[in-house]
Amino acid sequence: MSKPPSLVLPDCARAYRLRTGRGDFAVHDARPDAKQPRGTALLVPGFTGSKEDFIGLLEPLAAAGFRTVAVDGRGQHESGGPHDELAYEQSELAQDVLAQAAALGDGPVHLLGHSLGGLIARAATLRAPARFASLTLMSSGPAAISESQQARTKLLVDALTVLDMEGVWRAIQEHDREDAADATTPPAVREFLHRRFVSNVPEQLIVTGRQLINEPDRVAELAAATPTMPKHVLSGAIDYAWPVHMMDDMAVRLDARRTVIDGTEHSPNAERPAATATALADFWTQFPQN
Repeated sequence: MSKPPSLVLPDCARAYRLRTGRGDFAVHDARPDAKQPRGTALLVPGFTGSKEDFIGLLEPLAAAGFRTVAVDGRGQHESGGPHDELAYEQSELAQDVLAQAAALGDGPVHLLGHSLGGLIARAATLRAPARFASLTLMSSGPAAISESQQARTKLLVDALTVLDMEGVWRAIQEHDREDAADATTPPAVREFLHRRFVSNVPEQLIVTGRQLINEPDRVAELAAATPTMPKHVLSGAIDYAWPVHMMDDMAVRLDARRTVIDGTEHSPNAERPAATATALADFWTQFPQN
């Protein structure tokens, strides 16, 4: 899971619930000083993630002139959601993203999806490409996650069907003792990771976990549906969910810009946010909103 470098919102950002035609969603909304932003970006988090994973991007992207809105999806962290597996089908989550983009009121937005969020962002783009000024897939691959991560995710999904969220959290900590004891993680962040995990709706994790295991390759479909849309594939130099060479190939198939953030793995947004924000702002500046 992504570990945000800090939990402190910059002065340019505020937390609130965004009202949409499909319900309210918890967001962090960072705005530039300029009266007229250069564009608006909607950031969709990954599996077991949340809007906090993008905290490090908010200030530098706002300084570059972009309104930047990070969201907790349905059933994630502070957004909440029903205890109904059908509510978390990919088509439902994609419609949520479309509703969030519309509720921002800024016309077509720059859409970014991290990991699972990339698969959801792809599905939203396929539904209504005209709603988006560009698409960035961050640490998100062409199809299902790697076999090793499929096995790990299946264990989590199976555990969620028999244990409560606190019990699953304890099982994860026992399984990942070395990571759980990481002395570099500040105590406040450790406490947040626990609180965030148990706040997730279990049905959301079950259904989206299955999506990660079974996602088909829709790259050709996306390329055909978005021939003129600017696209960007961004990742770390190493990735445990999708091998980097798969993302290299996906970028070629999409005719997309390809960026690798050196010194990072699955979460460049949290591991090197300044370098990641620079790469994103450079891309969005070349392809302004319509």
